[in-house]
Amino acid sequence: MSSIKKLAGQTMWYGVSSIAARFLFYLLTPYLTYKLAVSGYGDMSNLYAAIPFLNVIFTYGIETAFFRFASKDEFKKDIYSTATISILLSTSVLTTLLILSRQTFAHLLRLDAHPELITYSALIIACDTLATLPFAKLRLDQRPRKYALIRVTTIIFQILVTYFLISVCPRWAKEAPYGFVATFYRADYGVGYVIIANLCASLFALLLLSKEFLSFEFKFNRKVWSAMLVYSLPLLIAGFGGMINETFDRIMISWLAPVKTVDEAMVQVGIYSGCYKLSILITLFIQAFRMGAEPFFFKQAEGQNPQKIYARVMKFFVITVTIMFLMVSLYLDIWKHFLSRPSYWTGLKVVPILLLANMFLGIYYNLTIWYKLTHKTIAGAYITLIGAAITLTVNFIFIPIMSYMASAWATFLCYGSMMVICYLWGQKEYKIPYPLKKLVGYIAIVVLLFLVHEGITHLVKGTVVSLVSATVLLGIYLWFLSVVEKKELAHIPYIGKLIAPRGQP
Repeated sequence: MSSIKKLAGQTMWYGVSSIAARFLFYLLTPYLTYKLAVSGYGDMSNLYAAIPFLNVIFTYGIETAFFRFASKDEFKKDIYSTATISILLSTSVLTTLLILSRQTFAHLLRLDAHPELITYSALIIACDTLATLPFAKLRLDQRPRKYALIRVTTIIFQILVTYFLISVCPRWAKEAPYGFVATFYRADYGVGYVIIANLCASLFALLLLSKEFLSFEFKFNRKVWSAMLVYSLPLLIAGFGGMINETFDRIMISWLAPVKTVDEAMVQVGIYSGCYKLSILITLFIQAFRMGAEPFFFKQAEGQNPQKIYARVMKFFVITVTIMFLMVSLYLDIWKHFLSRPSYWTGLKVVPILLLANMFLGIYYNLTIWYKLTHKTIAGAYITLIGAAITLTVNFIFIPIMSYMASAWATFLCYGSMMVICYLWGQKEYKIPYPLKKLVGYIAIVVLLFLVHEGITHLVKGTVVSLVSATVLLGIYLWFLSVVEKKELAHIPYIGKLIAPRGQP
């Protein structure tokens, strides 16, 4: 059980940094939804939907390959240097190609008037790619504190630069209309300044990681590199498919939404993207969990009976995300105020659907350990491509009819299908004794509690009734868990202390 505690501790460190960093950036949502027009927020969301695609191509799965082979004696000596040289060369080539093709990409993203945003984005991707292996090295060396410090500091820096460019500079330009700031500042360039702030933050993060980044030697081991590529290229396919599932719906909404103008289409993208932000609690936990779990899972594979540990980790994960589902879905009357303009609130009905979809995604990430350990990473590519096919098909057929609601259901069906396929396939190849009935039961219970809440608030209107209903239903679920899973919860830091009988540590 000490291994579970260790994972929980590391997940908390990575979680604190990821959740704090992303939540700090999340606090920009009310600011940006207030400062930017809904269509402008849609422009920004469309651009940020495209960046992850390119991130996948730029990194080509080398981070996971680094974790997989770094613990092997035959690779340990040369793997960091070889991987870093590979990333340096590929990033230089891909960044140049992207900048040269900026006009084409701007047209695809409906940003024809601002091709320079593609240039800024290319530089952001380049910096983030070069920071990938230094961050991975910190995780491998189990240095979560430094990892956390850099992540949080970078986001704070980005927030400050964003505020400076969007709020401070206009005041300076107004106070000194013929001064330096007024000469270069453009009041209508809000989205551009958000991207410029991101670029500054990416450069800042790379600077903070300079010690780790520069620790490589000019030694390139072709054997190591070949082994990494064979392992990672299927992950590239899976990652690319994953980005289709995660972000391509925004781009498809901008193409296919049942509206007449580009500006109206970007409004639809803005509403969907803003409401998607409200599912961030589960998304943040999944990200933090993956950072702690990936190196942990590989190390546990060398011990005895790792399958039992994986099953217990899955139970811990599902317990946590079901609580998070209720915390967001039951209190939407509070969470919606993070979106400053009420015009965004018309899209709140997608939030519970997206929360469940992201819950399925997190479970899927847990399940993927079977093909990573058995070196059958091509399975991940197949499963993700099936999910991508579902995403593209449902969005293509139904966005012209249902607009962004189609994207929410496409995400739900995609991640649900991937989860089921990965479980069934994995149990044949690398059997893990997951407590299936229990896990399905927990998910079904929280969905039922949400539907009860919806029924109550439909019959009796009012914010007070909604909040009381939410609190009672959440309390019922927490009490239920404390009874059914008392032993499991006792091993989770801090929670265990809350439920332990008096007089026991």
